[in-house]
Amino acid sequence: MKTDRKHQMLILEGRTYSANEIYEITCQIRGGSGNLKDYSSCLERDPAYFVSHKDLFFFLEQWFDESPYVCVHTSGSTGKPKEQFVEKARMMQSARMTCEYLDLREGYTALLCMNLRYIGAMMMVVRALLTGMNLIVRTPSGHPFKDIKEPVHFVAMVPMQVYNTLQIAEECNKFKCVEKVLVGGGPVSPELERELRLFPNAVYSTYGMTETLSHIALRRLSGSSSSEHYYPFSSVHLSLTGDDTLQIDAPLVVEGILKTNDIARLYPDGSFVILGRKDNVINTGGVKVQVEQVEKKLSEFISVAFALTSVSDPKLGEKIVLLLESTDCVDQIKSDINSMLSLYERPKDILLVNILPMTGNGKIDRPACKRMAEQMTATLL
Repeated sequence: MKTDRKHQMLILEGRTYSANEIYEITCQIRGGSGNLKDYSSCLERDPAYFVSHKDLFFFLEQWFDESPYVCVHTSGSTGKPKEQFVEKARMMQSARMTCEYLDLREGYTALLCMNLRYIGAMMMVVRALLTGMNLIVRTPSGHPFKDIKEPVHFVAMVPMQVYNTLQIAEECNKFKCVEKVLVGGGPVSPELERELRLFPNAVYSTYGMTETLSHIALRRLSGSSSSEHYYPFSSVHLSLTGDDTLQIDAPLVVEGILKTNDIARLYPDGSFVILGRKDNVINTGGVKVQVEQVEKKLSEFISVAFALTSVSDPKLGEKIVLLLESTDCVDQIKSDINSMLSLYERPKDILLVNILPMTGNGKIDRPACKRMAEQMTATLL
């Protein structure tokens, strides 16, 4: 693998770009004095090409500069989005672990279809730089396979993109032909898991975060080896705190022990399952309810977008509230809730909303959901 940044080149849609050429292209995009050499003819033929890929070229410009760090953004799913500076050397270590585990190599074609503000998309580019994979790029959307014509060997997607892709037969068939698929950036619904279990290609759910520079563990979703357990890379060591939250010791990608807010269960073979986030526990009447576990049950019979949250309550301390995108099936949902959930798990209020608050990369915006529920509940008083 090409771990020396000075000698790395990106193969983009069949054409190879060096660091110097990338710098010249970004100068031209900015309207500067960069000399595009033989790329000027390409600009004349398709003037929108480089502009449409500007996020990629600006990331590469940052990647090849003298700084040992790259600026990335957190998703903001559990708090305010923020900038972080991460080491390029550690990003390459993370990319190496994934490429070795999945046997990604030169000659493969990888599809980049996620937002380059976030670590998941950046790591797709780094994996291509390390291995010499040919990278093809599509503007982030809910249907990344809509106009794909060439064979794709490797792709990383968020669950919403996978769900949308599976609704269109032609796109679904293209997806099934991708040898290796990573699904990350949010939870995979039980319904989607059941569908992916029947797929012929290798589809994995990822576990990780910005701080771990993408994932440190994978869970197989497809085929006979599908599992509910995540399996960490060999250099990663895990433990639990007294609150059963996961601690990560991954010296190749993060310095020191990383303490997470994820409540987990560890198994003797080194695998683990995530039960939910510590900050997504609702204490209602003295009973602690894990939001993600209840949402998993609700997803069995609710087909529209929804989220559980809570508001303060004088009797219970906190009461569970279900935010539901507008639907005609509220009475049926109430009936299913009463039969499927225990007394303490049941939402005390169901609030219909036009659009569920989401973060920039497609996760439920938990703080915004809570604020929305509080405001809507207050108007009902």
